[in-house]
Amino acid sequence: MSKIKVAVIGCGAIAQRRHIPEYAANDNVELVAFADPIIERAEQMAEQYGGKSYASIEQLLEAEKVDAVSVCTPNYLHAQHSIAAANAGAHVLVEKPMATSKEDAEKMIEAARKNNVYLMVGHNQRLMPPHVKAKELLDSGKLGKVLTFRTSFGHAGPEGWSVDGRESWFFRKEEAVMGAMGDLGVHKADFIRYLLADEVVEVSGFIGTTHKEDTDVDDNATCILRMKSGAIGTLVASWTQYKGGDNSTVLWCENGVIKIGATSGDEVVVELTNGTQETYKVGAMATNEKQVPSGVIDAFVESIKTSTPPSISGEEGMRSLNVILAAFESQATGRSIKL
Repeated sequence: MSKIKVAVIGCGAIAQRRHIPEYAANDNVELVAFADPIIERAEQMAEQYGGKSYASIEQLLEAEKVDAVSVCTPNYLHAQHSIAAANAGAHVLVEKPMATSKEDAEKMIEAARKNNVYLMVGHNQRLMPPHVKAKELLDSGKLGKVLTFRTSFGHAGPEGWSVDGRESWFFRKEEAVMGAMGDLGVHKADFIRYLLADEVVEVSGFIGTTHKEDTDVDDNATCILRMKSGAIGTLVASWTQYKGGDNSTVLWCENGVIKIGATSGDEVVVELTNGTQETYKVGAMATNEKQVPSGVIDAFVESIKTSTPPSISGEEGMRSLNVILAAFESQATGRSIKL
């Protein structure tokens, strides 16, 4: 099979550190084009990886016939750019949150369906080795029913990660729409749905800006979730974990507890009520400091290569987005929101 021709839209941190190098490392891919309104960024990527540079997605799609597109632009542009790529007949991998409203997410799903292309959302938490292992252990049934849980994702904020530092679009509400919840909370909403093979039916959200100055996007959120199965738990997203960021999940089950990434970040620990304890070291989670492959790019390429719809589909992305949108509604209304 000939190589899959890929274009990357938006050449900021997530593109530079994950999407582009992971495409470059995949033998099935040819990187043919890059677009960024700051054209120097696109030029730099084209120089480094080959291909052409463009100042906009419109120019790129007019000039190039590509098989697939990664959308790595600010949140408010995800829908517009994904729909444009789908309408050009390209498969789409979009960063999370896939959109900033349910309506936009639905339009993206519809555009992919109408053009007979795949839409995949970059929810890489599902693919991290400790998370894959935890899912396998949970699905084996040895822990029994999940009763309560907590899942949390925090770091020191995008200023240390974004190519623009404190000037990043992440801090501008009109471009980001949501802060820590769009960056981290949606990942955990997606992960808990995947891990439990369950849906969130009710959300209470406590969301605010506690410490980041000169921004009106949220830097912290604590949410209470009720699942369809009856399990109850908390979801935390934070941009103010300045020391000792967290990407851990703990599930208390009928037959014991499973702790994922709770001590050193790369392990799964199972402690059963019968006294046995098992520890699995299965490989590290990707962090901002340590960019291990996310698995998302390879999964996307594999989908295209084998004509298999991606498991992290637009519909899955939308269900996870709906959880955080409900949390914002809860914060705004002071009520718990049923999904």
